[in-house]
Amino acid sequence: MPVPTDMVGETIGPITHDVDARWTMAYAASLGDTHDCYFDTLADDGVVAHPMFVVCPEWPVIVSGREVSDRWGITPDEIRRSVHATHDLTIHRLIRPGDRLTTSLTYSGVEQRKPGTFQTMRIDTVDADGEPVATTYQGGMYLNVATAGPDRPDAEAPAEPEFGDLPAEPMAEIAVPVAHGAAHAYTECARIWNPIHTDAAVAEKAGLPAIILHGTATLALGVSAVVDAVAGSDPNRVRRIVCRFRAMVLMPSTITVRIHDVTPVTGFGDATEAVRFDVLNAEGGPAVDRGVILLSR
Repeated sequence: MPVPTDMVGETIGPITHDVDARWTMAYAASLGDTHDCYFDTLADDGVVAHPMFVVCPEWPVIVSGREVSDRWGITPDEIRRSVHATHDLTIHRLIRPGDRLTTSLTYSGVEQRKPGTFQTMRIDTVDADGEPVATTYQGGMYLNVATAGPDRPDAEAPAEPEFGDLPAEPMAEIAVPVAHGAAHAYTECARIWNPIHTDAAVAEKAGLPAIILHGTATLALGVSAVVDAVAGSDPNRVRRIVCRFRAMVLMPSTITVRIHDVTPVTGFGDATEAVRFDVLNAEGGPAVDRGVILLSR
């Protein structure tokens, strides 16, 4: 069945989570990011969660949306053909153990594109006082699935940051090993379960060559590398993370994080620098493309 554009405006949730140190530390550990800011619970100001940790409380509202997709005539087979295509995360503050987070999802855009139907969702996470913690605009493509109704592109999603041509050569290349069991570890530590990442039979049925690493795990590995290389290993400086997902990451393998440049910026809130990066899989394909991380001082 075609994906109807009149689903724009529908909401899922809210869903509430209590965040503890066990969860935030496990997430960082699954990425091999073992800085004290994520683990030293003896520190005077405690620990924070990795900048990408917000995908953990976001996942249940995404799943809840899939579970009620039949109300819009979207079949299970069409859901299996949907892929995570774009990610735009604004971090209002880092998550900390002890936070009670409430997350809701709004379908914010549906439109026909050449590969299929492109759907945008806005995911809002707030704390116990109702203050914003993170806002994500996530784009997904239903491959070879038509759209029903006039296109309704997301009118409020922020534009991708654009800073001109990339330099001829990256300023840094960082090799990151991805272990054979990386997707299983990430699945359990993030509490994000999709069997194409852990079950070879399911991956084969989906037409994949093998189980693949989660896109958000690949992105998180890239974020860790960038924060270490240009932000003094301080995740508190991360304000926004933007990328497109393209190539698959198989395991075991080695990915390469390429940092292209660091540019002073204005007009992006309290962000003062933009870091452009991408992540290549072992075959040289862009697993994370057009990556930008906005940093504050």
